[in-house]
Amino acid sequence: MAPSLFSNTIHVCFDSVLAMDNAGMVAMFKALSASGLQKFLGCPSIIFETTLVECFHNASVRDGLVVSTILGQQVEISEEMFASTLELPTEGLIYLHEVPQDVVLKARRALSYDVKLISTSCKKREMVFEFRLLSDILAKSFTVKAGSFDAVTHESFLMTAIFGGIKVNWSRLLFTIFKDMVMPGSRQARGYGIQICILLKNVPNLELGESKEFSPLKILTPKNFGRYIAINDKIDVEDV
Repeated sequence: MAPSLFSNTIHVCFDSVLAMDNAGMVAMFKALSASGLQKFLGCPSIIFETTLVECFHNASVRDGLVVSTILGQQVEISEEMFASTLELPTEGLIYLHEVPQDVVLKARRALSYDVKLISTSCKKREMVFEFRLLSDILAKSFTVKAGSFDAVTHESFLMTAIFGGIKVNWSRLLFTIFKDMVMPGSRQARGYGIQICILLKNVPNLELGESKEFSPLKILTPKNFGRYIAINDKIDVEDV
């Protein structure tokens, strides 16, 4: 199961991407950082696969906590621990349909490939490159979407909030997704592997086992960013 926890994850090296010679991309990453998500996406990329698998295998939700047993030791992860460790904002919107309509309209035009208003549910290739990438980041590393990443649905509200500088309670939003990951019968795909490893490192006296580096190919830097542009540059918006 461990590889599936990282197969679609996108991590970001903010120091390098913020120094890129691409104004649109730099502006997008600055907005992402300003929204309070830099630590979540840019935390040290060390993983403990065996421990992570055991954590998910034994995990459940109890009294609002994610509870698991690792090598016989009980581990409890609260929303407060989740937020403080990953430096997530704890104030702001929780229900993203509350984003002001003027911000939504402005974002729908700014995100558009041809400056026309795009639908809040659209195809990724209808958007400019920087927001195609942002959509991928949100779908793969935040909502941990299962299936096709081409259809933009819930991510459009997240992008609008980030684009508009709207405060979002990312702690509540992301911890709720985390809890859904361990609920029996949940359809929520599992992820947050790197972030959970960071959380587990802070548990006193917990033996984490062998560690390894996260694949550098999944960490966004100017070096591998060019490949993303090359792939998306071949997509014709008229094919939508």
